[in-house]
Amino acid sequence: MAERRVNVGWAEGLHARPASIFVRAATAAGVPVTISKADGNPVNAASMLAVLGLGAKGGEEIVLASDAEGADAALDRLAKLVAEGLEELPETV
Repeated sequence: MAERRVNVGWAEGLHARPASIFVRAATAAGVPVTISKADGNPVNAASMLAVLGLGAKGGEEIVLASDAEGADAALDRLAKLVAEGLEELPETV
């Protein structure tokens, strides 16, 4: 299982617009990805309701994980998106 631990870079956390950006990026990643708080249960990263339900705040550590083939590259891109609070999925890491 590939995993990335990262702190949320959006000041407002994974709420509203940042959650929407993240969910679109997770869906576009092409592999199933889960997201969780460092001490919580993983949820589907492609589900807006599940991501909002985490209540992840700015600066809080989250865990991105996947056991699919090609997961490392997808997790690297998603981790960069979250850590830097970007407005879109980066093409390269």
